Amino acid sequence: MLQQTRVDTVMPYFERFLARFPTPLALAEAPEDQVLAAWSGLGYYRRARMLHAGARVVADRAEMPRDREGLLELPGVGRYTAGAIASIAFEEPVGLVDGNVARVFARIFALEDDMRRAGMKRAEALAEELVPAKKPGDWNQALMELGATICTPRAPACERCPVASSCRARAEGRVDELPVMGEKAKPKPQRVQALVARTKDGRVLLARRQSSGLFAGLWEPPSIDGDESAGDELFGRFALASRALAGRVTHVLSHRRLTVDVHAAVLSKRPAGSALPAAYEALDLFDEAALDGLGISKLARKILAAAREAAASPGPLFDPKMPRARETGRRARARQS
Repeated sequence: MLQQTRVDTVMPYFERFLARFPTPLALAEAPEDQVLAAWSGLGYYRRARMLHAGARVVADRAEMPRDREGLLELPGVGRYTAGAIASIAFEEPVGLVDGNVARVFARIFALEDDMRRAGMKRAEALAEELVPAKKPGDWNQALMELGATICTPRAPACERCPVASSCRARAEGRVDELPVMGEKAKPKPQRVQALVARTKDGRVLLARRQSSGLFAGLWEPPSIDGDESAGDELFGRFALASRALAGRVTHVLSHRRLTVDVHAAVLSKRPAGSALPAAYEALDLFDEAALDGLGISKLARKILAAAREAAASPGPLFDPKMPRARETGRRARARQS
């Protein structure tokens, strides 16, 4: 959970997750929907799916690997995670490098290589060279803590650093220059059309993403990439009594900046399985009370909230009492012409 998520954000999730899945067997036997629901809000959902898959491998073997090489065979476990578990849980003298450790090494040894590329390999070699045979887990945790609390990215507390006298970056007045970090690619803009369709009794239509790709395995209002004309193709798959543009939300991922047009609609009948777009593997109607038990991304919750807000404040964009809400997209433009 701590990979790509802050500690203060993780703690309540971690406690709830362990209470619900206290052993690898409990996690292995849980349906994926339950695991994703417990993870919902943390983002980077592939981590949850890989953790679930790893628990199933451990349960099948009836034992947990106790060294780095064995841990690397588990789904989703890379060198950092394997090194952390092996050294901290099983006292194997192996190194590890996360962002904090990389920054500490870059400053102490004045590493000039880009830490997004060759510099990371140099840091990993140093980690292996320096880890002690005794209490390697304590050593690795101390390095991570040093980077998290003292050798921080901005305004490091060099005057309190226990290894300040050995730091080349400090001696050379280059603390602010290191580590070298190559430019990160900016998220690319992407337009999305999302449909929040409800039955007359208030159930909401959700679709579950395929098991690979963006938001894999998660439930969400059916969506399609593109402008309103692309949305017409998606919305035409469903029997809608009315449809209206309810609002717009934005959501930034590591490589994409999503701008989502939220369309609220009323279903005239239950959708058939043939309405399922290719990006999805399942389609169903849910009561609001059931949504907390599903794996739903932050973006999907934003989309649902935008539709609720529009419904709670009827106006020119959305009036559920109207027999036909204002049409959007190609059909509306055709009528106007």
